[in-house]
Amino acid sequence: MRLIDIVNGPWAIRPAMLEEIQRIYATHLRGEKIDIAKVEAATGKKLDNSRNGSYVLDQVAVIPMIGVIGKRMNLFTEISGGVSTEMIAKDFEQAVNDPAIKGIVLHIDSPGGTVDGTKQLADMIAGYRGTKPVLACADGMMCSAAYWIGSAADGINIADLTTDVGSIGVVAAHQDISGWEEKHGVKTTEITAGKYKRAISQYQPLSEEGRAMIQADLDQIYELFVDAVAGNRGKSVDAVLSEMAEGRVFLGRKAVEAGLVDGVATLAETINQVLDLSRAAQPTSRRAGVATPTKEKKTMNLEKLKADHPELVEAIVAEAQAGMAEAVATARTEGAESERQRIADVRAQSIPGHEALIEQLAFDGKSTGADAALAIVAAEKEARTTASAAADADAPQAVDAVDAGDGAAKTMKRKEFNALDQQARRAFFAAGGKLID
Repeated sequence: MRLIDIVNGPWAIRPAMLEEIQRIYATHLRGEKIDIAKVEAATGKKLDNSRNGSYVLDQVAVIPMIGVIGKRMNLFTEISGGVSTEMIAKDFEQAVNDPAIKGIVLHIDSPGGTVDGTKQLADMIAGYRGTKPVLACADGMMCSAAYWIGSAADGINIADLTTDVGSIGVVAAHQDISGWEEKHGVKTTEITAGKYKRAISQYQPLSEEGRAMIQADLDQIYELFVDAVAGNRGKSVDAVLSEMAEGRVFLGRKAVEAGLVDGVATLAETINQVLDLSRAAQPTSRRAGVATPTKEKKTMNLEKLKADHPELVEAIVAEAQAGMAEAVATARTEGAESERQRIADVRAQSIPGHEALIEQLAFDGKSTGADAALAIVAAEKEARTTASAAADADAPQAVDAVDAGDGAAKTMKRKEFNALDQQARRAFFAAGGKLID
């Protein structure tokens, strides 16, 4: 693929990032040297072209997807790193086929990238559903192409409530360099055969026919994107369009409410969830039967098992997929129910005057009912202390208690007692006083 095809091709990415990528590519196309210092200044961070490789933690393969996504990325990867869908596919298949790996986590922080390679990777991940548990953890941003890929996992978490998710849409831009050529005394004449061969050319302004061709391509890709998300997330196409798509980006809990993700969990917590799903699926595989060596010490590998016992393999896969689907559904339901119950428990501690504190605790993603109760007690104690101090400052001077005579204890009517300040009340009781109604 030529560099200009990348520049003008369809992208599933946040528009602001696409503009910066196209600026870098346009500089390269003009034959100018890319000023790394200026790029770093424009992006506000030092460029790093090192690849974040996959690693294994507690028998779970963690596959980082950090940065802009491309099939191979080439120039942009050399400048600032990124995600190659071809490399991710290799890492994923290796983890699936490794018997020591219990499950996989896609650790994603990406604004999206090129359409080329994205659908292929997402379809491959979805095709392995039921083989091993796969969860995605969005840590910072999971938008556009990154969400297309992440939606293929069995479930999706956001690492915290500041993570951006969504941007389901497609964008393309046409680069016209004819003005630059004219400025530099260059004129390119294209000679073609075929009416539409160069309907979209970088050497002339975009024609209406060219615009229509690009729009038709974008509409088709958008339809594929929406269909994939609907299938992966168990939603109808209409629900995806009305609640999740149209290029919208959802922050934190809004992404949970829209159904884009399933809950809030850090990378470490997501790894533990994968291990739980793996343990839940293991009994199903054992019940379906496991090939064991015979007394003759014959060996059995996967290919031989498929060839000799295709019905058995089909039954094992079907039962494992059913068990995995049930475990994932249960985990999603329990997670949602647990969060609803936590919020209900926090709100149950509410008392007048502390409604704002209760709502803050209800949506911090971690406070329990007990935590809320302690916080309310502390807030109420502080409020009463403040009110008592104000009352002492504004109270009338103390008055003498009434003597009942004949050596009897001092008595005072309650209404008069209530008018006393704290010091006078304590003195009244210290003298053996009694209240009368």
